[in-house]
Amino acid sequence: MSKARYIEAKQKWAEKQKERGVSARPTRSTDRLPPGQKLTAGFPVLDLGIQPLIATADWELTVGGAVEKPARLSWAQFHALPQVEDVSDFHCVTTWSKYDCRWSGVAFTTLYELVQPKADATHVYFTSYDGYTTNVALDQCLDDDVLIATSFEGAPVAREHGGPARVIIPKLYAWKGAKFIKAIAFLTEDKLGFWEVRGYSNTADPWTEDRYA
Repeated sequence: MSKARYIEAKQKWAEKQKERGVSARPTRSTDRLPPGQKLTAGFPVLDLGIQPLIATADWELTVGGAVEKPARLSWAQFHALPQVEDVSDFHCVTTWSKYDCRWSGVAFTTLYELVQPKADATHVYFTSYDGYTTNVALDQCLDDDVLIATSFEGAPVAREHGGPARVIIPKLYAWKGAKFIKAIAFLTEDKLGFWEVRGYSNTADPWTEDRYA
């Protein structure tokens, strides 16, 4: 299943890059705004109360776990990977949504291809520089709009929004998209993250209001 999702996502990324400009992703609902959400033009800041200051010279991303080729990427090595741009909507569990967010960075499928997860990998565990963690099923990470973003609206991702790099998983509530990303681990079984062990939903689907366990 994961291999098929990977191939499908890679094909969709390729199609996007052929287009002139960037088009917003197709919505998965007849109502673009998920139930219980309110649209905002701003971009509220929510975190653990810690906003680590990480110089790009000191930043690195480790990608490992149940993979054939673990990787440790410096900022320069990360930016040497193929870069993509995508427009998606952003849904916070605290009931606000923001439309048409333009992100740039590295597609998750590129990292998948780089490290070659083992056949029994089923989940992905994200760890941040502020100690935050979250977990996502591998198949959901292989959607064609999931990326590790270093740019927002044409500028570097601001520190308060998780810079220098953060995870974007548009079809899930935003707590699944870890800010200040430091490490990505492929797992052979699920492992709950920071909010998941504190009563938040494990699947986090905005269109079913899947907010809490």
